[in-house]
Amino acid sequence: MDFQTAVKTCLSNYATFSGRAARPEFWWFVLFGIIAHVLANTMDHILFGGTAVHTYARGMSMSMYYHPRFLGSIVWLALLLPNLAVASRRLHDTGKTAWLLLLALVPVLGWLVLLYFAAQPGDAGANAFGPPPAA
Repeated sequence: MDFQTAVKTCLSNYATFSGRAARPEFWWFVLFGIIAHVLANTMDHILFGGTAVHTYARGMSMSMYYHPRFLGSIVWLALLLPNLAVASRRLHDTGKTAWLLLLALVPVLGWLVLLYFAAQPGDAGANAFGPPPAA
């Protein structure tokens, strides 16, 4: 499965949590999400710039740079459901339940476990979640 096919498949099944997703479909969509976020944040910076915020508290002066992320937030919201759906289908392909996505709420260890699960090869034949995904 190539990049374009994977993105089309994931976006057309944006709310389909049943079935299975092969590794290439999942990882190509992850790459698409990263590229979309980088482009959106770059456009935010170009269009809206940023402002330096200076504060003075308890005898100390602090400076922070505030960067609005309007487009980045829109992209994040638009891709949230498709990301959850393809991640659940990827877990189904490895024979695991999508409830394991709740591990993402555990700060570091949960993300590492989910990364390990996503990198595992899928079941060769049919499993409890359906037939193998089409190549």
